[in-house]
Amino acid sequence: MEIYDTTNKLAEEIKNSIQYKNLKQSKDKLFSDAGKKELIEEFEKLKQEVQIMEIKRQNNQEIDEEDKKLKVAKLYNVLIEHKDIKEYFDFEIEFSKMMTDINKIIGDAIKDVI
Repeated sequence: MEIYDTTNKLAEEIKNSIQYKNLKQSKDKLFSDAGKKELIEEFEKLKQEVQIMEIKRQNNQEIDEEDKKLKVAKLYNVLIEHKDIKEYFDFEIEFSKMMTDINKIIGDAIKDVI
């Protein structure tokens, strides 16, 4: 059971991290504005479509050639004109980096059995 206690402690520390708190506060503020929430959700949807398109391309599958990357870039440029949305994206990057680092540490510790 010790591993679960440690995992719960890590989860609590993540929730208490400045990266998590900044992202949560920024997201709560932005998502209370229906217009900004809709823009961000549209951007996230387009990003997912581009990621799926890239996976299909890597697997030599047929893809929709519509230039979603260009749409994502254009929408991103519009969104970052809003200071609070740019700040949200910056906090999202900081949080993602922290989570990537945590996953790398765990992955490195168990790489000999994977």
